This record gives sequence, C-alpha cells and structure tokens, in this order.
Amino acid sequence: MVKSANMETAYRLAHERYESLGVDVDDVIERLKNVAISLHCWQGDDVAGFEDNGSELGSGLAVTGNYPGRARTADELRQDLQMAYSLIPGDHRLNLHACYGEFHGQVDRDEIGVAHFEGWIQWAKEQGVSLDFNPTFFAHEKALDGFTLSHQDAGVRQFWIDHGIACRHIAAEMGKAQGNPCINNFWVPDGYKDTPADRKSPRERLAASLDQIFAEPVSNDHTLDAVECKLFGIGSESYVVGSHEFYLGYAISRQKLLCLDAGHFHPTEVISDKISSVLMYVPEVLLHVSRGVRWDSDHVVTFNDELQAIAHEIVRGKHLDRVHIGLDFFDASINRIAAWAVGTRNVVKALLMAMLEPTETLQQFERDGDYTSRLAMMEELKSMPFAAVWDYYCQTTGVPVGAEWLDKVREYESTTLSSRASQTASA
Repeated sequence: MVKSANMETAYRLAHERYESLGVDVDDVIERLKNVAISLHCWQGDDVAGFEDNGSELGSGLAVTGNYPGRARTADELRQDLQMAYSLIPGDHRLNLHACYGEFHGQVDRDEIGVAHFEGWIQWAKEQGVSLDFNPTFFAHEKALDGFTLSHQDAGVRQFWIDHGIACRHIAAEMGKAQGNPCINNFWVPDGYKDTPADRKSPRERLAASLDQIFAEPVSNDHTLDAVECKLFGIGSESYVVGSHEFYLGYAISRQKLLCLDAGHFHPTEVISDKISSVLMYVPEVLLHVSRGVRWDSDHVVTFNDELQAIAHEIVRGKHLDRVHIGLDFFDASINRIAAWAVGTRNVVKALLMAMLEPTETLQQFERDGDYTSRLAMMEELKSMPFAAVWDYYCQTTGVPVGAEWLDKVREYESTTLSSRASQTASA
C-alpha cells in the first residue's frame, strides 16, 4: 500500500525537478488525460468471438495457454473490460472485431449489420467509451485456403468485399452514435506458404477489392479507414499480399490511414522510426502496439526501449493529434484482465515519460549542433523521478497506485473468473 502523504511529497519533489528543466508537469498531466488508448477486445476471450460458424482461428493466428476464466459471452467480455478500465488511468476506447457481434444464431459475414452491434453501442454510451472496429477476414470457411480479398475466385472475393462494405456501415453508425470517428482497420491474412510464381496478380486483385469496399463516400466525422501490412505469418511465410510497400502505396494514393503493427515487421525493424516518415504522406496513422518475441507473437506490451521510443517519437513530433494508438496482443497463459492492465498502463506510462521530457531544449541543442549536451541531457533524463508523477497521476484519476491493481485483479478472479472456470469444467 502506497501511503498518500509519502506519494504527495515525492510528487512535489519531482515537480520541482522537472520544473527546473522547464517542464510544466501540471500541463503534462492535463494533456495526458486527453490521450485515449484503444483496448482490443480479443485479449479477453483468446480471439474466439461470438459467431456460431464452427470455424477455427486459422489464417496464421494462434493463441497459447488455457488460463481459467475466459469470457464466453458479450456480457462477460463487457464485464471484464469494465474491470480493466477501472485499473487504467484516463478514459480509453475499445477496439472491436466484427466476429464479436451478438448474432443469436448463424449470421454469415456478408450479412452482418448494425443491429448485431447495438448492444455494444449502447454499452459504450453508458460507459463513456468510444468504439473502433475491424472486419474479420479469418476464422471462416471462405478463408481456409489463405486468401480472401485477393482470391482468384470472383465469388469468394465478392463475399469478402461485401463483408468489408458491411463493416464500414457498422463503423460509421458507431461513429455517429459516439460523436467521434470510429477507426475501421482492414487487415487481411492473404499469402503463400512457399515461393509464389505470381506476386503481381494477387496484389492487383487486393487493390481492386479494397477500391470497391471504399467506393462509397463515408464522412470522416463518422469513420476513418485504415489498412494494415504484415511481413509474414504462419502459412504465409514466403509471401504476404498486403506487404508494407503495398499498403504504404495504397494509403498514400487513396489517403487512408496506415496501420503500423509493432510485430508485423522484420525482428530488427521498429515502427518508432517509421512514424515521422509515413506521416509526411498519409493523413493519419494507426498503431497496433504489441511485443514480438522473435516474430509476430503478440506478447503483452512491456515498458521496454521500443515502447518508450514509440512514445517519444509521437510526442517529439507533435503527432498526438494524428496518431491513433491501439493495442494488439493476446496471452491466454496469464490472467487476461491483468494482461490488459499491464499493457495499457505501460503505454500510458511511456507517453507520460515522453511528455515530461524538455523536448524543445533537446531540439535546440540539436539545431545548435551541440550534440554533447543533447546526449548528456537524454541520459540524465533516464534517472529523473517520473515514477512519482505516474503514481500521482494514477491517484488523481482514481485508479490503483503501483501494484495495488493486482490485488483488485486477484479479488475479481476469486469472485468472478473462478466461477466461470468451474462452470466450464462441469459443462
């Protein structure tokens, strides 16, 4: 238990230290309150969704672990999300996949509509949470051969085009209801396990399919379309139709958002270095913050160097109004609510650290060619007492300070998640 008096003292001392560097800590905290992270629904149920189509996950996606208490219904998932939000400082969003509608029977992907998401829209309104959306181009019989929007079969392609169009309508209605744009992100898993003889044709078909999906004008006040690249996946090791170069060109030429996923590049690549480059040519960027371990393994986000670099790049470039931050990891080997809390708190913490930096001073050193002072200051900042500001921020926003949130999760596991596990075992 963190004693409030001690925390207040630590905060005052930290405030003085940062003030001596020209940093207005009070202003930083107010700005941080306006940053919303989009939590991903699929961490809560291992990417299972609520369809009744009997299809396995597939398309290069895999979830490992069998920690008890997985959400089995939309109500259980919403309950778990509310618990997660109560542990994270600030007001945040929810990133919802199309397979998480409340269908009450078999509804194929090309038939989904706003009615299947009214429960989510109403819940979001009650909770003060804004929604983002994603078409689901996997876990379906028409995706079993690894191709959807770039499929050779025109009928299969049209099915997925119709799904994409339906999802744009749903996202637009979500945006209307919440009064701000719903980010609608398109990721398709299409690709070959082994070396293809024709790389060109699938990409031509993918571009044409996307053009059909985006043909109908939709107000940017209601939804913003994003396209997401990937280097490779299980079953598409040798060739992915929607590569980085493909989607970068598509986003620039069609003025769509480009989604950069931290796990979707070569292990030696980082997305922090790409943000300022792509923002020169696309209107806005969507981030999927994840943690790859040797590949796109979607581990829970930790407070590592790359996360801090992403946050610094966004803040130093004054990109907060053009970068939408979402999460994308799923770990079934640990408590799923704890995974949300760890990952999201770390992203917010990294943004706080970046905002507490005297950026103008560092950039002036750079303009003056004083690289010695730039390096020295950057190193000194690493030992500044930002953790005291973080604790204060958590306290003033009404969420647990330090590791106290873990006690809340354990209590919730004892009262709620354990009963689900016993019900599943007896079923």
